[in-house]
This record gives sequence, structure tokens and C-alpha cells, in this order.
Amino acid sequence: MTKQATLARLMRAMIKYDCGDVPRIQHFVKVHNFARIIGIAEGLGEEELFVLEAAAILHDIGIHAAEAKYGNCSGKHQEELGPDEAKKILKEVSGFDENQTERICWLIAHHHTYTDVTSADHRILLEADFLVNSFEGNVSKEGIISFCKNVFRSESAIAMLSDMWNI
Repeated sequence: MTKQATLARLMRAMIKYDCGDVPRIQHFVKVHNFARIIGIAEGLGEEELFVLEAAAILHDIGIHAAEAKYGNCSGKHQEELGPDEAKKILKEVSGFDENQTERICWLIAHHHTYTDVTSADHRILLEADFLVNSFEGNVSKEGIISFCKNVFRSESAIAMLSDMWNI
């Protein structure tokens, strides 16, 4: 089975997981697409891109568990509860080894952590998520400019955000 086929199965499993929640499904599909585009543009290798794409598909998987446990879906709650949910889906889909699963879960556990970002996959996931959230969350122009200045580092992500918002 190819990596792309594995990602397609993962996408399908995540759509089923969020069954009936169209906005959340649309969100992770868009984040995945931006992460893939940025990852390719920034020259990630095949393995790192595969892990990034899987993490982008699953990045908000902790929302349901956070809502059930805490009554809200704050970013920190998602980071706390997401990895265990992700492991269940990754096991069900198969095609992910232990190292890949660990890295995917680490990225999920840090996808709202904007400090100490030292790896390309982490940075790209943050950038892709913000590209989508900047529109879905009605972020102010000042907020977009600030986030771009303080978090974005990938040339391709900066260019896309700048073009999207004409900044």
C-alpha cells in the first residue's frame, strides 16, 4: 500500500470520526492541504511529509474528548487528549509504524504550542492551521500580521498568508 493510499484511508477514517460535523471536517481537510503544499514547497522529505500530512489530518482529534471531559475544546485540552484518540485511529487504519505514530502524536500534542518551535513539521502544522483559522476564526488584520511576524517562518506560508489577506 502506498503512503498516499494510507493517507487517503486516514482521511476517510477521520471524516467518519467527525461524522455529521461538516465544519470540523472541512477544517482538517483544508489544514491538510495547506500543510502538504507548504511541506512540498519547503522541501520536506517523503517520510517527514507523510508524518506531517497525517498529523494535519488528525490535529484536532482531541476536540470531542475535550468537550466531553471539560465542556470546552480549548487548545490545551485538545493537545492533552488528542494523542490517545489519534493512536486509536492510526491503529485502525494501519500503515503507520511506531516512530511515525509517536511523531504524529507529538505534533498533535503541540499543535497549539507556539514557543520553542524548532522543527519544520511542527512549524508547518502551526502555519497551515493558522492559514485556515485566520479565515474561519475571523481573526483581525492586526492579529494576522502579528501571528505572521511572530510564528511564520516558511517562505511559502508567509507568501500564502500575505496573498490571502493582502498584507
